[in-house]
This record gives sequence, structure tokens and C-alpha cells, in this order.
Amino acid sequence: MGHGASRLRRFAHEVAKFGAVGGAGVLVNLLVFNLVRHVTDLQVVRASVIATVVATVFNYIGYRYFTYRDRDKTGRTREMTLFLLFSAVGLVIENGVLYVATYGFDWNTPLQNNIFKFLGIGAATLLRFWSYRTWVFRALPSREAVADAEAEAVLEREGAGQRVP
Repeated sequence: MGHGASRLRRFAHEVAKFGAVGGAGVLVNLLVFNLVRHVTDLQVVRASVIATVVATVFNYIGYRYFTYRDRDKTGRTREMTLFLLFSAVGLVIENGVLYVATYGFDWNTPLQNNIFKFLGIGAATLLRFWSYRTWVFRALPSREAVADAEAEAVLEREGAGQRVP
């Protein structure tokens, strides 16, 4: 298996872990959203913002201690600041979709609210995945360099006809 396949496998593993945390976060988001809508008289977008904030806290814990637990843990203030910044942008995207559907097109039934809430989460997830892995939870160069060097050494031994244990 080549160097590229190893990187692809690590990326797929990262996407799976991000998706597991994110999927649980979507459930938290939708459950809180519907609970707030059911027990309060808050407008739909305000209830959605509350749910997004609760899910963001849930997701940070999952991303930091599960998905990106092997990433750089120094500079937590920087990490938290960037996480909150990109999460705020995601919140605007997510709730902007719901806002336009609700107040721009008057699609305001509970089913429509949940559909557009879900679509907004999906749109914001693309930004979140890219920004979290690129800026917030930075990879430790030494670990990646070690993994790459080990993979190259195995390939060189295989290429030289040496048996790799």
C-alpha cells in the first residue's frame, strides 16, 4: 500500500470520526430545537440558535476528546477562539437557511422547520469540517512526519526485496 493510500485511509478515518461526533451533534441540535419549540413560545430562529449553541458545546467536547484527540493541545485559548469564530459562522449559515425559508418563503410548519434546520446544518458542516481540521485542531507536524517516514521506510524495504514483518 502506497503513501497516498495511507494518507487516504487516515483521512477516511478522520471523516468517520468527525461524522460520528457530528451525527450525534445533529441529534442533540434537533432534539433541543424541537424541545425548545414545544415548551416555549420562542420564534423558530431563536429556538434554533439556542439549539445550535447547545450542539456546538457538545460537538467541541466530542471533537477535542475523540475526533482530534491526537492533535496539538497547546494553545487552547487560540483553539477555543478559532472554534467559536468558525462555529459562529456556521451558526449564521445554519440559521440563515432556516430564516430565509421561514420568513422569506413562509415555510413555517414544524416539518418544514426541521427540514430547513437540517439543510442548514448540512451546509454549515462543510465549513466546519474544513475549518476545524485546518485551523482549529492543528495536526502535530512531528506525528505526521513520523508516520510518513515510517510508511516511506516500509515502501523502500519492500522495493529492495526485504521482507517486511
